[in-house]
Amino acid sequence: MSKARLIEIVRENLDYAQSGTMRHAADIGRVPVEHYFDPERWQRECDQIFGRMPLVLATTSELRQAGDYKALSVMDKPVLICRTAEGKIRAFENSCAHRGAQVVATGRGNAKRFVCPYHAWSYNNEGALKHVLCEGDFGEVDRDSNGLVELPCLERAGLIWVTLDSQSSLSIESFLCGYDEVLSQFGLKDWHFFDNRVLRGPNWKIAYDGYLDFYHIPILHRNSFGADTPPQAIYYQWGPHQRVSSPDTIAGVVGDRNENEWPPQALLAGVWTIFPHISIACFAGLDAVEEESYQAVMVSQLFPGKEPGESFTIQNFLVDRELTPEQEEAATQQFEFLKGVVQDEDYATGLKQQDALRTSSRKFVMFGRNEEGGQTFHAWVEKLLETEDDDLPGLFGQS
Repeated sequence: MSKARLIEIVRENLDYAQSGTMRHAADIGRVPVEHYFDPERWQRECDQIFGRMPLVLATTSELRQAGDYKALSVMDKPVLICRTAEGKIRAFENSCAHRGAQVVATGRGNAKRFVCPYHAWSYNNEGALKHVLCEGDFGEVDRDSNGLVELPCLERAGLIWVTLDSQSSLSIESFLCGYDEVLSQFGLKDWHFFDNRVLRGPNWKIAYDGYLDFYHIPILHRNSFGADTPPQAIYYQWGPHQRVSSPDTIAGVVGDRNENEWPPQALLAGVWTIFPHISIACFAGLDAVEEESYQAVMVSQLFPGKEPGESFTIQNFLVDRELTPEQEEAATQQFEFLKGVVQDEDYATGLKQQDALRTSSRKFVMFGRNEEGGQTFHAWVEKLLETEDDDLPGLFGQS
């Protein structure tokens, strides 16, 4: 069904390209300027959106083998993600049951056991407490109730979601609204991790607005993607998650091919966003590579920074095969190019936009009828800020 939906979307885009029309939102949307800068509201966004929503914190390609782990800090919370001997992904608060010290240093590796650097209490990669130093002197510890605190997590479509609230009643599967079935068409579970890097940017919503916006591409990115890049976009929603596609771009990829000959780029081209912080952009390998072109995706993980005017983005570059040396060189060039586009064009402009808005007398910013994605995104932000914890599952159709 998921592939059938993608084929249906391609057909719709080809119709739009042929007719020269596009689908519009009902009206122009307006967002109060203070929503980007108000510190109290920003803290609520951190707590009620990033603190409650499932977040993509890893890819299958990073944790492929039994014993692989990834330790990271998310919204100031140390998190540990592990693949067990049985191949299951588990996630935990990276904090010792003894005195709360961080058990595993930030980074990736492979281990069956983790030893706290403070007093050497140790845990296996299923979170169970296995050793208490000098337990005879310390006193008897109930190991069954003093393992690492487990966090809800789910591995789907080559991505790993974790909810930072250990008591969350929101099912990650319900939150995805079937979007994971469509994302599975990328086949990311079999792809390879190539490289990543961290970029600093403006307010997280200003940054995210740009991921959903094709309107700016032939203007802001005229020297990178080209002034002839189409500014039209068609948006498809699965709950708060959105795919952004360009009818003219898809028509160019399809060309004169019959439907049974459509290449993967036709089905997957565009930008795929996962609320509240992920953008997946699909690319073919550089033409400089003489062999059959590899496929690549850039998975961008966007997080709020330490204050409303800051954010940071982890750009992850994945490829669909083991690369030859020539392809590695081409992929490195491509990743550097995309880093420059985001850092020097998108985020540099966003930071200037932020400075101008902060001192402006304007009360609202606008999202046009052709910017349905931005309107949808901000509507979901509002909806989640208004939804109490007990009502959260119902918002996503969870009974």
